[in-house]
Amino acid sequence: MTTMNELLSIPRFSDLKMLTAGADLSRTVKSIEISETPDIAFYIPKHVFLLTTAMSYKDNPEGLISLIDSLIRVESAGLGIKVGRFLEEIDRNIIDYANSVHFPLIQIPSTTTLGTLSHQMLSYLWNQKTEQMSFALDIQKRFSNLLMNDASIARFISDFGKMIKTPVILLNPFREVIAHSKHFTHTSKPAEYYVEQVLQKKPQLKADATDSFLINDMDDREMQISIYPIQAYSHFPYYLLILKPENIPYPVSEFAVDQACMVLSFVIFKNLKVEESLQNLRSDYFTQLTESLQLPNAKQKNWLDLGHGFGIVNSHYYQVVYVNCRFDQQNELKKKYNHEKVQLASQWLSEKLANYFRDSLIFQLKNTNHLVLLLQTKNDALDEILETTADDLEKILPISLAFSYGHAYEKIEMITSSFIEAKIAFEEGFGQDIQPRINHYRPQGMMSLFERIQSDEIRYFCQSILQELAYPKEDAMIELRKTLKAYLDYQCEITKTSKALFIHRNTVKYRIDHCEEILGKSIDDPSFSLNLRLALELSQNNDE
Repeated sequence: MTTMNELLSIPRFSDLKMLTAGADLSRTVKSIEISETPDIAFYIPKHVFLLTTAMSYKDNPEGLISLIDSLIRVESAGLGIKVGRFLEEIDRNIIDYANSVHFPLIQIPSTTTLGTLSHQMLSYLWNQKTEQMSFALDIQKRFSNLLMNDASIARFISDFGKMIKTPVILLNPFREVIAHSKHFTHTSKPAEYYVEQVLQKKPQLKADATDSFLINDMDDREMQISIYPIQAYSHFPYYLLILKPENIPYPVSEFAVDQACMVLSFVIFKNLKVEESLQNLRSDYFTQLTESLQLPNAKQKNWLDLGHGFGIVNSHYYQVVYVNCRFDQQNELKKKYNHEKVQLASQWLSEKLANYFRDSLIFQLKNTNHLVLLLQTKNDALDEILETTADDLEKILPISLAFSYGHAYEKIEMITSSFIEAKIAFEEGFGQDIQPRINHYRPQGMMSLFERIQSDEIRYFCQSILQELAYPKEDAMIELRKTLKAYLDYQCEITKTSKALFIHRNTVKYRIDHCEEILGKSIDDPSFSLNLRLALELSQNNDE
């Protein structure tokens, strides 16, 4: 990266005269252009050093001020004006204006041809580009060797910091430091000190463009930091932070940094795919465990030994928590986005919950965007831990989690029961307008089987079994129904029924005989007795 200061310090260009003492000579020069067109700013790229004879301004030198303004807008490196042909000298007010806006204004002597000057400057820039390209390819070669030797990400970052001789930090999508160069080893401020400043200034880092701004160094002096997104995930990048990029020595170029970012992207992507493959193996094991134990003639397997390689341990505590990544209805465009959110949620839970639960495991359910958390140790603060962990994640990334619990069991074979309970709890919570963060499984009993049956079907069933006793209005029929229910509740024992209702035994016997006349069947018939109990419960709830 060549600057105006570097270009003008070369001996062969010593006859060029800098007219603006307060100009910003740190401007980058990427190309040289010759033009006499007043609106040239519309046709040149950024960082061009423009050479001209000012022919268009022969009769209007003041027009050069407008030219300078237009060049500033396109981030031009500077303006060189050849005197002696159309302008004998450059007016003082033009120089003063250029000084006031810190724009480099250079006087080219009349003995110098613009074509020759342009050729000499371009040759210098091109030679630099060749050297920078060579160095960038050298970096790529060194990184490729590390890649072939399966070097860790920490090794890549350490070596890259050595190459560019300035501190380097790598952040994961959660904005956490996962690697840094050795520049932080012997300093009083860790890498996290600089990351905190970055996140204070830019809570939302750019996901698709390089960013650069000022933070403070160890001595509380301002310094520059550049941030490069590393695309491993499509929507949630990693970030490479380079401190004091202006100190990177020649011939390191932007292209060399791009090479480093590309190799890092590949390494991280490879690691993610390896982890995803291992995750699929774990998920296959969990699926086989839960599905096979539901079969009536399931073969006995040593699930403990089979799961040892996946983190299953011999314990007296197994509890399944169904984890739902809450997001909008899926469509084809969001599938990959949602899948990445689940992958990140899995990674987050695995890392954070390890601080609270020994041997906790995360499984991803195949063909879904749901996770399963298997706890193998008890922690009474489970609700608080999961809520805090989910809240912390939601503050960083747009990922919202909900948890549904199954019961805890002592045997590994009962993981299936805990999983089914957790899934039922999830489905009940998912059906609510506002999904709660935590859902507990609550046994519903036999009545829950009829929750989705139409009320008119329930009414028909109750009337067919109970006849006139289904929905009585008369006091006598209401008393008969009350006696029938109590009689069934006390296992058809007349004495207990009479004591419960405070009536004589003979009254109970008379009323039960009357009920059998209405029903047309004996109450003692076991199958009919079950229907009676069920109809009495359903008709009471249906009538309410």
